[in-house]
Amino acid sequence: MRELPVVVVGAGPVGLAAAAELVERGVEPLVLERAERAGAAVVQWHHVRLFSRWAELVDPAARRLLDGQGWRHPDEDAYPTGREWAEHYLVPLAEALGRRVRFGTEVIGVARRGRDRVVDAGRDSEPLTVHLRTSSGAEERVTARAVIDASGTWGNPNPLGGNGLPAAGEQAVAEQVTYQVPDLADAAVRDRYAGRHVVVVGSGHSALTALVAFDELAAQQPGTEITWLLRRGEVGDTFGGGQADQLPARGALGQRAEAAVEAGRIAVVTGFRTEQVDRDARHRLALISDAGERVEAVDEVVVLTGFRPDMSWLSEVRLGLDATLQAPVALAPLIDPNVHSCGTVYPHGARELSHPEPGVFLAGMKSYGRAPTFLAMTGYEQVRSIAAALAGDHESAERVELVLPETGVCGGAGVFDASAEEQADGCCGASGEPAATASASSAH
Repeated sequence: MRELPVVVVGAGPVGLAAAAELVERGVEPLVLERAERAGAAVVQWHHVRLFSRWAELVDPAARRLLDGQGWRHPDEDAYPTGREWAEHYLVPLAEALGRRVRFGTEVIGVARRGRDRVVDAGRDSEPLTVHLRTSSGAEERVTARAVIDASGTWGNPNPLGGNGLPAAGEQAVAEQVTYQVPDLADAAVRDRYAGRHVVVVGSGHSALTALVAFDELAAQQPGTEITWLLRRGEVGDTFGGGQADQLPARGALGQRAEAAVEAGRIAVVTGFRTEQVDRDARHRLALISDAGERVEAVDEVVVLTGFRPDMSWLSEVRLGLDATLQAPVALAPLIDPNVHSCGTVYPHGARELSHPEPGVFLAGMKSYGRAPTFLAMTGYEQVRSIAAALAGDHESAERVELVLPETGVCGGAGVFDASAEEQADGCCGASGEPAATASASSAH
């Protein structure tokens, strides 16, 4: 079976890094990407500047591959936008991998050859069959020794509804709701929000990015009104670690958002879990919480409450997923926002990412399930370890080769009702513990 390729799903930062790691170890990868270009999701948040420096956004094996082809590493201390990350790194990396990357190819299913998930026999000896659909609509099958799912979660945003399901009326007003940070440098997008009442929902760094952008718009466009809805009971540590954050750009973002709130330019509503959306005859919206509170006269809603993984095409393989986070069971306790109020997580690899189904791994953002925090360098360490395990170098697979920065950030999706004091009792004071939070990948 070793002659078969390792299928990598997704040509984003972690998927392409996985391919580079495998090539370096003499294992043949086949990257399958639904879109027609590398970093298709990254490109969609092209205007958002990342919290991580270039030095933290290039996988070591990928750099060695690119260096051999005359690639010039961008300024290591600069902070790229999503577009720059894709153009100056991901596209050249995909080109360097050449025929090992297939675009316009969607993975629609994975199964053990000749067996559904109920059959025990042969699960450790038969290869995997990967079902594909090309952009022309044709279906194919690829036989693989292993599958690394690095397809991310970008295409599956969480809804406005406070209980995880769409709020009543949410889908009916879809043209007034967006689930991405709007690019206000685009004139058409800017016109959509200028002079309007905009509600931003969410407490992560994407929400802070949007609040800062709308605050700048309001300074230039009179009549622009900003309301910030949080599901948690208090703002608490939502603004992050500030100067204590070892990712300075992220710390500065929180400070800018906090300044706008303290100056009264952004109205804050806490403890608001949206249950219903109504629209009046003038096409203005009313958001209604499960407690009956109302936020009225809303023109646009920007929902930035995170993402969730799509597991539908993995139904015939045996995954060991945590019931809460939908992350691998060995990884979930390390990243659970109900426990880790700082989002702290130790670097981890093949051991934590393994499943009952041999040779199947989730990596990158998808491995975190619904946990809100992730760093690109965490994903690179994941695929380094997985590639080592697939190459038979188990000592390297077990070895941790990453030290993550301290964040100084508390709070997570699971602690919205905790008081500031309760949150302060979390792990923020635990110096020396590696930490990861909103990522390059989730900085959008």
